[in-house]
Amino acid sequence: MAQKVVTELIDDLDGSTADETVVFSWKGYNYEIDLSSKNLGKLDKALSPFIDKARRLGRASKPGPRATVTRVPSDAAAVRAWAVSNGYEVPERGRIPNEIREAYETANA
Repeated sequence: MAQKVVTELIDDLDGSTADETVVFSWKGYNYEIDLSSKNLGKLDKALSPFIDKARRLGRASKPGPRATVTRVPSDAAAVRAWAVSNGYEVPERGRIPNEIREAYETANA
């Protein structure tokens, strides 16, 4: 079965058909508004004197994918045994502190 999905932008100011979604920041908050060409012109005209005098910081970027670190899980028993034999205090059960796990991985790389 085929589907056709149509997204229609509605101007957030006057309810007419919008032509564009505008993203902007003001006082530390990001905003998004759908505007028709007419209302976009009004926004441009209103902001123009301020933009002309402002310092440009470059293009705002959309948040990209987060960087992830993939780790091969170390064998907890092996990490504990290594830590004890190398003078680290490590709990017998529960979470192994990251510093100890990192030291183990560095020593066994």
